Amino acid sequence: MKASILILAVLLCALSGNAQPPKGKATPGTVYGAKTTEQGAISMNEVQSLLKSKDTVAVKVKALVVSSCTKKGCWMNLKVDDKSTAFVKMKDYAFFVPTDIENKTVVLDGIAFIEETSVEELQHYAKDAKKPQSEIDAIKEPKRQVRFLANGILVL
Repeated sequence: MKASILILAVLLCALSGNAQPPKGKATPGTVYGAKTTEQGAISMNEVQSLLKSKDTVAVKVKALVVSSCTKKGCWMNLKVDDKSTAFVKMKDYAFFVPTDIENKTVVLDGIAFIEETSVEELQHYAKDAKKPQSEIDAIKEPKRQVRFLANGILVL
């Protein structure tokens, strides 16, 4: 009896740690995570200005998704300008986004901060995004960038 309960507990833990992206496509009006709306959303430029005077800011931002995790939808990169992106993870991995969210405009409600990402982590994300090995190998330096911890994401 105890062995059966132990096996069941191990199976439940294994299954819960194997989260999957949401079913279906990233369609306009769909919210992932906590409910949010477009009202009050600011641009990425405004976020960067706010982070010049504070380490962390609670924000709602409207931006274009330029890439995302193709395996689970557990991270995204948002367009800041023609040269840079902002990295997004979901708070506590409580939710993911559809893997087809690339090139969609979203409203993200969460916390913004600036952080340096290690070479190893950058290479991991490049592998997730199915970048060519030559591009992965070319990552030789850490990257300092705007990052978000998202509570909720609305597809526009």
